[in-house]
Amino acid sequence: MSRFDPFRDLDRLMSETMRTPAASAMPMDLFRAGETFVARVDLPGVDPGSIDVDVEDRTLTIRAERREESDAEQWLSHERPAGTFARQLTLGYGVALDRIEADYTDGVLTLTIPVAEEARPRKIQVAHRSGLGGGDSVRGEVTQHGDRSEDESGEQSDRSGEEQARSA
Repeated sequence: MSRFDPFRDLDRLMSETMRTPAASAMPMDLFRAGETFVARVDLPGVDPGSIDVDVEDRTLTIRAERREESDAEQWLSHERPAGTFARQLTLGYGVALDRIEADYTDGVLTLTIPVAEEARPRKIQVAHRSGLGGGDSVRGEVTQHGDRSEDESGEQSDRSGEEQARSA
């Protein structure tokens, strides 16, 4: 049985994005911990005020800026990219977009993305009845819609407010 995974194409996407300059400037680890996905993005040397995380149409975008070092230095090696970088993740429908949290500590941006309540597995209780003969009858619940009610067979009947109050 396969588990629900809103990031099921992530391996393919990660292998494609790992070849981009933004990915080398923003390496990321992504894992699932219980009912939460966690993304850790390395952003050393980035001004925390330049970090921007937003979600639009199920696309999470991370932007950050690492300022260029002074030109006064005589570089012997210059491997850390500078400038503005952006990285995007396409989120599945099973995550709670309104509950994403972001924290930046010691050069690491941590995004916590909870699984949506409706996407979590749940146990469905099965009601069963013992049938003695074929004549068992099941009494249906009545669902009210304004001044009209409908039983399980779909029959509708008008009921006055007084009748509704008595049956409540």
